[in-house]
Amino acid sequence: MRTTVRLDPAVAAAAEQLRRERGIGLGEAVNELARAGLNPRKEPVPFQQRTANVGLRVDVTNIADTLELLDEYDAEGGR
Repeated sequence: MRTTVRLDPAVAAAAEQLRRERGIGLGEAVNELARAGLNPRKEPVPFQQRTANVGLRVDVTNIADTLELLDEYDAEGGR
């Protein structure tokens, strides 16, 4: 489809730069920019460690004892 569109100078500059970088036509560059605007990138959600109070005080200096305690807790169904 052919139509006349007036582009904002910043949009025209971005389309021209994309056109030169990729060696494509101006229409294709404008379409790529429009498609990118239709599917904006989502900002990544920062990682946040979740914790839960299970009612245990654990000394983690001895890993074997800690694992045994957690196994017992799990076997009891979380007390």
